[in-house]
Amino acid sequence: MKKRKGFTLIEMTVVLFIISLLILIIIPNLSSQKNHANSVHGNAMVSVVQTQVDAYEDEHADKSVTFDKLVENNYLTKKQAKQATDEKITIQNNHAKKD
Repeated sequence: MKKRKGFTLIEMTVVLFIISLLILIIIPNLSSQKNHANSVHGNAMVSVVQTQVDAYEDEHADKSVTFDKLVENNYLTKKQAKQATDEKITIQNNHAKKD
């Protein structure tokens, strides 16, 4: 009798079981990492908007800063202003806040 080379059913089952366990461990970590990255990005965007509000206040006597004024005076791009509003960042009393 010739001996066949290959994997037995038990070996294949063990390998599939190990792969399944690894997937079950990795997937929850990926979603929590995504949430953490979104949180960090949101905080960074608030910081960018606040920096531009402060710069606008330093150069203009206007005390009511809006996204439109920041875009009009080239402190933010239209894309940045849209992204900030999409992320529910508002400017209240010249302070950027995330709602």
